[in-house]
Amino acid sequence: MKIGVISADITSESRVAITPDAVKKLRKLGFEVVIQSGAGQAAYYADELYQAAGADIASSRTEVITQSKIITTVNDLPAEATESLSSGQIVIGMLDPYRNTQLDTYAAKGATVFAMELLPRTLSRAQNMDVLSSQANLAGYKAVLLAANEYSRPFPMFMTSAGTVKPAKVVILGVGVAGLQAIATAKRLGAVVEASDLRPTAREQVESLGGKWLDVPMSAEEAETAKSTGGYAWTPSEQYVKDQAAVVDKALSNADIVITTAQIPGRNAPRLVHGATLAKMKAGSVLIDMAAGTGGNVEGSVPNETITTDNGVRIVGAANIPSMLAAQSSDLYANNLVNFITTLIAPIGDDASASLALNLDMEDEIQGALAVTHDSQVRLAKR
Repeated sequence: MKIGVISADITSESRVAITPDAVKKLRKLGFEVVIQSGAGQAAYYADELYQAAGADIASSRTEVITQSKIITTVNDLPAEATESLSSGQIVIGMLDPYRNTQLDTYAAKGATVFAMELLPRTLSRAQNMDVLSSQANLAGYKAVLLAANEYSRPFPMFMTSAGTVKPAKVVILGVGVAGLQAIATAKRLGAVVEASDLRPTAREQVESLGGKWLDVPMSAEEAETAKSTGGYAWTPSEQYVKDQAAVVDKALSNADIVITTAQIPGRNAPRLVHGATLAKMKAGSVLIDMAAGTGGNVEGSVPNETITTDNGVRIVGAANIPSMLAAQSSDLYANNLVNFITTLIAPIGDDASASLALNLDMEDEIQGALAVTHDSQVRLAKR
């Protein structure tokens, strides 16, 4: 059984779905691997490294697709590649399923398509397949470095002969995987860090990393509800949202660096920083909007562009930070895919040379959750 690896559009994506190390792992499982020539080049994985790992090199995307039973990709397939699919093929990638306009085409082609973003993150057996966490971790780290590069002052406190340099004040909005890594990185660089999240239960994580929690008063009833649900299923009251906005507004008015990380699968990113708050910020302060590609947390942010407001605030629309760390991002992503692919197969025979057979099971809690098309049907529930 052959797994194909196609090249991404290098103008917007530098990652590759399968790395040479992943090729070795797949071959040990019994797979053959074919990769489009140059697919790993932007991530510093040359064709020769794939050949040394045992992969075949194909000259075109179409050649890869026609040879492969399983096709791996970073983002959605280009339309012309989708047209080349045949019934029974499998596509695996980060496919932005709720915005994907090709699901009907995939279904019509008879392809089974797995969107890795839909992984049930609460399942312990799924943790090593969690592409959102692996990519967000790196993105949170890199976001701080981007901010440091844009900011015209240093992060740590310096004692100099000319006086004391104060540490930078960094505010992180959204304390998921990316936000926590951003806190840790900013602290390592010597900044004073504050953080906020709609989940009050995130406070302990923030403080464990040395950050200051931007506390918002809440009623005893709200506190109990947030605690009992773990924070994720908690719906804050209008008053709590209003009070949090006031606390965040004050913190941002004094901040040097702001990093926003909030994204909602299948929906536009929530607006966290409005124009009125931007107008209060100091000249030279920097905002890194990690959600710029899905609507933006910051009013006025533009994907892949840096703009400066009239009062001198720099807004960086960081639409695809993991691609900036393509070598490492690809390595982690490829490991996630290999771990998922192992759930799709069952060996035929008992010896080491046994062949492989697909074991597609839509009743499986992982496969069923990730499959957006199967048996010529779109399975994704609309939001």
